[in-house]
Amino acid sequence: MPKYSISIKYSEEDNCYVAAVPELLGCMAHGDTYNEAMEEIQVAMKLWLEVAVEHGDVIPEPMTYAS
Repeated sequence: MPKYSISIKYSEEDNCYVAAVPELLGCMAHGDTYNEAMEEIQVAMKLWLEVAVEHGDVIPEPMTYAS
């Protein structure tokens, strides 16, 4: 699987960690712990990409950063 950016932040409102993949519009997951959110976003990314391929959608390239 390509290496996409993952953002994980704690949501006081939801009382959980929320993970998102900026390159994959709408790809989000949550967990009670940081690690759980990281595990769940891996599942969400896999499913997001599978559905995009099934529908013939364009798969965004991962962001890259110069070193």
